[in-house]
Amino acid sequence: MSNNPFASMQAGGTGPSEAPVGAAASAGLVKDTTTAAFSQDVIRESRNQPVLVDFWAPWCGPCKQLTPIIERVVAAAGGRVKLVKMNIDEHPSIAGQLGVQSIPAVFAFVNGQPVDGFMGALPESEVKAFVDRLVASAGGAGADPVEEALAQARERLDAGDHQNAAQIFGAVLQHAPDNAKAAAGLAECFLEGGDPESARAVTEKVPPEMLADPAFAGVVARLKLLDEIAGLGDPVALQARLEGDPDDHRARYDLALIAQAKGERAEAAGHLLEIVRRDRSFEDDGARRKLLEFFEAWGPADPATRDARRRLSSLLFS
Repeated sequence: MSNNPFASMQAGGTGPSEAPVGAAASAGLVKDTTTAAFSQDVIRESRNQPVLVDFWAPWCGPCKQLTPIIERVVAAAGGRVKLVKMNIDEHPSIAGQLGVQSIPAVFAFVNGQPVDGFMGALPESEVKAFVDRLVASAGGAGADPVEEALAQARERLDAGDHQNAAQIFGAVLQHAPDNAKAAAGLAECFLEGGDPESARAVTEKVPPEMLADPAFAGVVARLKLLDEIAGLGDPVALQARLEGDPDDHRARYDLALIAQAKGERAEAAGHLLEIVRRDRSFEDDGARRKLLEFFEAWGPADPATRDARRRLSSLLFS
């Protein structure tokens, strides 16, 4: 007997699939499937390129969060991967064979076999990283070498290897000088390496339309913060002021900016959250707005962002 839990599916028949939904559906990259159509839509189709199977249900809130994210990522991949969605309320048997215990659950199929997966509504950056790894490990059929290089550079930057990451981003820019991700990545390398002036030079050389690309959002936010703290006072004196008057919101606000500049994200968020708790009217809700700028600079997947978002929501909505 085969050890492949999908052997019976490979021998199954096909049937009419449900109408595809989502931004990439018109390009044939996203569709709904049924138990009968699973063999054709997933097993056979995964021999052409990787196929993601999204198990969901109408009552699942996180599923509704994940669906537009994963559809955008699949559309951006330009045919290197396809998405098939299965409603487990209507078609539970496949999910049962996979051992799905909670949803959303996403499984990746390559050459007729399940090779990877994840559970829960991940941020878009993590879904994109998952798809990039999947395409690369699948042999790169139709893979974009520029995207592969960018993924490699991002991996090295995340690992703290700023120098080698910068070399890869720079090489991509030589090949594709209008690539916003490469330019923004190079600027990030300079920022992480403690060279904000070189990062600023990158932003000054790119055209305005490239600087407006979402890839540059974090870089622009971080440079703005650095400009703001340039005129701040002595942190020791600011702390003394705060100890003398816990409602000295200006001192607390400036300490938050200084902590951010030092990379002390939890402390920076803590100061701003305390201002929000004590006085929303300070600087016309300035503490909350500055905290949102921090989130943009840190990125949605950063632990400091996640923790501070949770605490901010508790303050605003409890």
